[in-house]
Amino acid sequence: MDWTGFEPVASALRRIDTVDGKIVNEYLNIKKLSGVTDGHLYETKRFLKHYLEYIEFKIDKQKSLQYFVYLKDNLSVSTYRKQTYQILKFLRYLKIEWTDEIKLPSEPTYIPKYISKDEIVKTLKYFEKHKLYSRFKAVILLGMTSGIRPKELYQLRMEDIELDNRIVYINHNPNNGQTTKTKKSRVSFFTKEAKQALYEYLTYFENGCGLKVLFPQIWLERKFRPTSLRVKHLRKYFSQEWDRRGGATSIKKMLMGHSLRKDVDLMHYNCQSEDDLKKIYDKVMGEGSSV
Repeated sequence: MDWTGFEPVASALRRIDTVDGKIVNEYLNIKKLSGVTDGHLYETKRFLKHYLEYIEFKIDKQKSLQYFVYLKDNLSVSTYRKQTYQILKFLRYLKIEWTDEIKLPSEPTYIPKYISKDEIVKTLKYFEKHKLYSRFKAVILLGMTSGIRPKELYQLRMEDIELDNRIVYINHNPNNGQTTKTKKSRVSFFTKEAKQALYEYLTYFENGCGLKVLFPQIWLERKFRPTSLRVKHLRKYFSQEWDRRGGATSIKKMLMGHSLRKDVDLMHYNCQSEDDLKKIYDKVMGEGSSV
């Protein structure tokens, strides 16, 4: 495992007990082999780094509890749950028994953000004079008309986008750096307007522009900060717009890659071919989706 950026943790672990360093490496490698994204692995390393520094690299119940209280007092409920959960998973991997005493609070009630077409238009206008406007337009129109997850979008490659048929292939292939939440590959589609935006951007991308990644996560997240829109909101817009147009929820689940485990109809009865899905998609999203 590459400890780049975490040299203080690695060196400290080695000074105290080389076995500890091996255990941390083993744990992170096991997580990596399970198919988690690089972003998730990076976050886990960061959470463990701060925790291990606080407890001075010696697993201690009282100091650990103090750290968890510190997190709870200084973070939102969601962020506290996220960080503590990953640390507890690591401790349980080490078979630390007292971790079973710690119960995480329930997630707070979540009210989805309403995403309007006016907000999409406003964001496009904000980027209008940027030299990479074609990238912004492509990512916005692809995201808002396909329902793809942000992390899935960031992992897209040229060969995953079939312009002629307006198909985007969302692959679960950890060996290729591509993962999905359900660990299953799927397809979705995009509108004719999104096709034109993608054509303009991909033409630019392929002709010696110097860009190496279609939709770089950190770069895009930073560029979107001054706007009221985030890349994750594009998926929300698709979901809301699909329902406003009267699209079937079952088809939306297939396109967006929702887990089907608790849906008896989708697990055992409702199966649609790629052609069937595209016909339904075009019927729902084909008209009036311009921005």
